[in-house]
Amino acid sequence: MELKAFQQLIQDKYGRRDRERGTPATFMWFVEEVGELATALAGDDQKNKEEEFADVLAWLCTLANINGVDLDKAVTDKYITKPIDGFK
Repeated sequence: MELKAFQQLIQDKYGRRDRERGTPATFMWFVEEVGELATALAGDDQKNKEEEFADVLAWLCTLANINGVDLDKAVTDKYITKPIDGFK
């Protein structure tokens, strides 16, 4: 699945509820998921790591959606169109 399609899937499935929650509360959920990823990375359970990476990506898409950011465009602009040192 492409990043753009995944972000749209998150928007379609959770968009209304995400906008109602707002950025501050959504950011707290995102940070909680990052903490869960940190815990998973310290362990040996590969399936758990995969699930936590997926959760972090989903919450990042949610934050982008409610803030009007197209992640595909943002990543392309920053790392493809105008690559920074080390990412050429």
